[in-house]
Amino acid sequence: MNISEMLARNARMYPGDTALIELGSSTGARREISWQQFDERVNRLTNALTERGVKKGDRVLHWMMNSINWLEAYFGIVRIGAWAVPLNFRFTAADFKYCADIAGAEVMILGEHFTERVESARAELPGIKHYILDGKPRPDYMEDFEQVIEGASPRPLDVGLKDEDECGLYFTSGTTGAPKPILLTHKNMECAAITENRHHYQTRQDNFILIPPLYHTGAKMHWFGSLIVGGKATILTEINPRYIFEAIHKERGTIVWLLVPWAQDILMALDGGELKLEDYDLSCWRLMHMGAQPIPPSLIKHWKQYFPDMQYDTSYGLSESTGPGCVNLGIENQHKLAATGKPGFNWETRIISEKGVDVPRGQAGELLVRGNGVMKEYYKNPEKTAEALKDGWLYTGDMAKQDDEGFIYIVDRKKDVVITGGENIFPVELEEVLRRNPKVYDAGVIGIPDQRLGEIAVAIIDPKPGMDLTEEEISQFCEQHLPRYKRPRRIIFDKVPRNPTGKIEKPKLREKYAGRK
Repeated sequence: MNISEMLARNARMYPGDTALIELGSSTGARREISWQQFDERVNRLTNALTERGVKKGDRVLHWMMNSINWLEAYFGIVRIGAWAVPLNFRFTAADFKYCADIAGAEVMILGEHFTERVESARAELPGIKHYILDGKPRPDYMEDFEQVIEGASPRPLDVGLKDEDECGLYFTSGTTGAPKPILLTHKNMECAAITENRHHYQTRQDNFILIPPLYHTGAKMHWFGSLIVGGKATILTEINPRYIFEAIHKERGTIVWLLVPWAQDILMALDGGELKLEDYDLSCWRLMHMGAQPIPPSLIKHWKQYFPDMQYDTSYGLSESTGPGCVNLGIENQHKLAATGKPGFNWETRIISEKGVDVPRGQAGELLVRGNGVMKEYYKNPEKTAEALKDGWLYTGDMAKQDDEGFIYIVDRKKDVVITGGENIFPVELEEVLRRNPKVYDAGVIGIPDQRLGEIAVAIIDPKPGMDLTEEEISQFCEQHLPRYKRPRRIIFDKVPRNPTGKIEKPKLREKYAGRK
């Protein structure tokens, strides 16, 4: 059953039940729609797109901020058999043109935040014939999103979707270079829903608090585990610790997926007394889980001091695996917080050497995954596809090792490993140690060229607000916790850039401090 059919089934079985809630903290606005309303608005948009010439296999650019309308647009596109092409909030006009040229779309749905960037590139994109805008002010050549929906028929379309049909063209966030176009199928999306529900046991009573960007193959795919059983979601349009707590308190949220920086902010607010648990009823909150980057065990241990009875889980995935779940810790494995987990439900894994053979337990190698979530291809890039997909296995580019109990530990990105005098240094390991320092808010480690050693490790440290921190303090801390060869040879105090999904933007750091990406 594809995700469009899941929505239609929920509308039939639970027509009046709440499907989606949207909160705006600065405005105090709250919007709520039922499954029947959600399904009908998607049908209307699907028919409207059909009237504008969109058919099965066509691409529709999709550039909006998190909202109910974002999900309506997404489902409206995939229901027609077209490919949704969600774009990163942070993409520039040049990034937009790059993605639009690859996608070859004739229709675009966008939010008001992106009008200026679209207009600056529009002259170079004559192939886009229809622009549908959610918001104001609206240029004359754009149609109004609400008017487009209201003017279309609510009747369902039968386009005969098949599992192998393509439905999404996702561009990577570009942390390791130019965004790569990843082509996903309806079967991929169904796999994400089944795997997520098996891992986190969502029911109709759950309320998934959706915080991360919806364009990413992350929180949205986690919510698919609720979609498959008719569980609702609450979409947050702003992010700060107090707003998250208020949303859980007022809307009775049960599941929250957090990025490392957001969890750190919550803990800092609790530690500093800016947030007080007694001001909120969070008894409904059963599960906090994380992913998108290595999770410091020290962070989760700190979290457990405030929430000792709350379930916790770590999920690993890539856009190429239709998001999270191909490796999963499991809520029953709290004794293994340092691990990423075991192969997820319906997934297989291998860890191989550069020669392509499986490495012994305890030895690092490249992680491979295989399952129904593996992408179809890198669109229009057969060379990259051939590098990443071999015999059904996805070569992740992540270095990992496995312990005697079968738990997998993500060591680092293959491209990020620093080789100093012939020794491999994994930045993730250093970053975890550095974040244990009570004065450190965030840390990133990169390699820069060195004439004698080839490369040296450089630590970029972002101290906690109001904290005085010196290079000598960091050096002494590293002496206590790291062997000599792993210690950073240079320490820099600066902000650590992260993308909207929480990953450290290593190319930016390397370009700034090493003159290369």
